Amino acid sequence: MDLRQLRYFDAIATERNFTRAAEKLGISQPPLSRQIRALEEELGFELFDRDTRPVRLTEAGRMLQQQGSQILVALEQLKKTMQGLGDIPEKRFAIGVVGSIMHGAMPTIIRRFQAAAPDVEVELIELTTVDQIAALKSGRIDAGLGRLRIADPANRREVLLEEPLVAALPADSPIARRVGPVSLREIAAGTLLAYPSQPRPSYADQVLSLMRDQALTPTKIIEVREVQTALGLVAANVGCAIVPASMQHFNSKDIVYRPLVDEGAVSPVILSQRDADDSVLSLRFREIARSVFALPGA
Repeated sequence: MDLRQLRYFDAIATERNFTRAAEKLGISQPPLSRQIRALEEELGFELFDRDTRPVRLTEAGRMLQQQGSQILVALEQLKKTMQGLGDIPEKRFAIGVVGSIMHGAMPTIIRRFQAAAPDVEVELIELTTVDQIAALKSGRIDAGLGRLRIADPANRREVLLEEPLVAALPADSPIARRVGPVSLREIAAGTLLAYPSQPRPSYADQVLSLMRDQALTPTKIIEVREVQTALGLVAANVGCAIVPASMQHFNSKDIVYRPLVDEGAVSPVILSQRDADDSVLSLRFREIARSVFALPGA
């Protein structure tokens, strides 16, 4: 027994006539009759007394109509419920963000997104780019803003910005006392504070790759977990760090920021979302993120 046979049976039971039931279903009578015969053979009972006009239900037919109509009504209700899900606004939208983006354009993005979707609870979770990919797959987050180009067939990625990198220097260091841009070679000559230490690959590998492209190897590398820790150590005159330009908001009298003269000293801001997610909120977030990062100084 399948739902098509049950619908065919219900139409005949309602119309008490095979011809009218076929017209109501939009099919010809012969296939309708064949399906009912197949159903009767499967159940082992005749469902209609075909010798009467109009046709009458047998006892087995009356029982099937009573139970079957409940199934069809429940199925129709389920269909309407599922179709209605599109009208129910998502109540939560979670965004994974790496630390260096969290304090840049992110506040503006969140304000605009909340204004566009005031009934939605927006949750901001600090996650590395690697962790964002796993969180998207599990449904823990709905969008991720990171800095690594990680290929994953389940997710789509879009580069929103190629952000310039700057050197964060101890204020009393000889390099900081000199006016003007600095080079990666000068940074490599001292102690490099790299972050995050885990998981790998990470932004730290981006910075080290930039140096390797110029055949540079830092004299000493200290790896820390977060950008805030790295900047705290810069302020303590432990070493220098290479950070995205947006981190210059991290003001301290003990830190001086200088642009880099090296070509290609940039770090991408990458939006990652589930490839199949075309929900209204996901599309809206994507549009807002694009527009904010397109602003001068983003």
